[in-house]
Amino acid sequence: MSDAARILVVDDERSMQEFLEIFFRREGYEVVTAGCRAEALMAIESDDYDVMISDIQLDTESGLDLLRAAKDVSPETVVIMITAFATTETAITAMKEGAYDYVTKPFKVDELRLVVEKALEKKLLTQENRRLRSELRSQTRTRGAMVGTSEAMQQVYDLVAQVADTKTNVLVTGGSGTGKELVAREIHQQSERRDGAFVPVNCGAIPENLLESELFGHVKGAFTGAVQNKEGLFEAADGGTIFLDEIGELPASLQVKLLRVIQEKTIRRVGGNSDRSVDVRVVAATNRDLAEEVTAGRFRDDLYYRLNVIQVSLPGLAQRMEDVPLLIRHFLEKYAAEIDKPVEGFEDDAMQAVLAYDFPGNVRELENMVERAVALTRTPMVTMDCLPPAVLQGPQQAAAAVLPGPGSSLEEMVNEYERQILREALARAGGVKKRAAALVGVSFRSFRYRLEKLGIDGPCEPEV
Repeated sequence: MSDAARILVVDDERSMQEFLEIFFRREGYEVVTAGCRAEALMAIESDDYDVMISDIQLDTESGLDLLRAAKDVSPETVVIMITAFATTETAITAMKEGAYDYVTKPFKVDELRLVVEKALEKKLLTQENRRLRSELRSQTRTRGAMVGTSEAMQQVYDLVAQVADTKTNVLVTGGSGTGKELVAREIHQQSERRDGAFVPVNCGAIPENLLESELFGHVKGAFTGAVQNKEGLFEAADGGTIFLDEIGELPASLQVKLLRVIQEKTIRRVGGNSDRSVDVRVVAATNRDLAEEVTAGRFRDDLYYRLNVIQVSLPGLAQRMEDVPLLIRHFLEKYAAEIDKPVEGFEDDAMQAVLAYDFPGNVRELENMVERAVALTRTPMVTMDCLPPAVLQGPQQAAAAVLPGPGSSLEEMVNEYERQILREALARAGGVKKRAAALVGVSFRSFRYRLEKLGIDGPCEPEV
């Protein structure tokens, strides 16, 4: 442990710096010294340190100020204060400010060594606990609402885990039925806001004339029927997360007001004349290409950039067919338990028919299919006759070739057919060009060239 540990020694006396540097280097630690607050902060900002040992009085500067600043820059650095007998109360104050411990002058080096060793043990224990909690959350999510072990889903899990504990707004993209709300709920559950409310809002399902009141609330008398003050959904989500589904359906007038809420962190009820502070994290979702909506002038670019700080792109079910058996088992258990019916699985031929289907409706369509099968089956195993006609028809046959008519050419027909394939690949890949290129079996460079050649090029989406 000590071989890898790094210590920053801060003292305004050069002799003390040198003494502690020599001592801890002999103990196997890496040591850097600083003589004032500015030098210490510069060191912390430019590198990582496991422990900072600082005198509580740095010439004319206060070690407490350094402690607070160091905790802001590097919260995980363990701070040990050195103090004279006369300033023990200040040292106790330092511990309340986040210091791990303090050592009084004159001190024995063995005493300081023991404090450093215990500090490093504490830090390692904290890191291990954090790792174990992260692993537990990871295991839970792969067995919970978000189901799947495919590489595509593991990438989603990893990105969700990375962004969950930040305050950053997130945009979830993907086709209908891919599970965008589940991702939003997972981000909320893994965040520090998990004890707060999770408030889902379908921006496309609420009439435009009611949406502003639903989001921001209204005061009594604001309009006909407003017989009392009403709290809006942003206020209901205060301290938690609001999920704005189908954000691309938001009217232009409300896009301006939503942007103000995100920037100012305040809302104003309809008919009101005062602002209310709200602490809400925004997770938005869409199955549209919002970049195209911005280009077309249907969506504000400043709001788009505020929402699209981090994008989580969900793959369609066709891109993770290896997850289908696991999803079927999950939904079988759910719906069999709901109606108390012993359903164990799918017959082999029924499972093969399901695996041959590309599920344009994604996971939602698969869930509806399993619910239907559980309701119809008369045996513990689901048979072919319990499957919907679309699944039984199997893969669609390619259309017969059609010769070009007068005024058209083979090249034009081939180009149009290629456009359809590329657009379908982009749609299935959630707009991620590298993933779409892999779907059609070409390199990213070749895929981008074809898009430009055929006039369907757009902004590159970040990879998940």
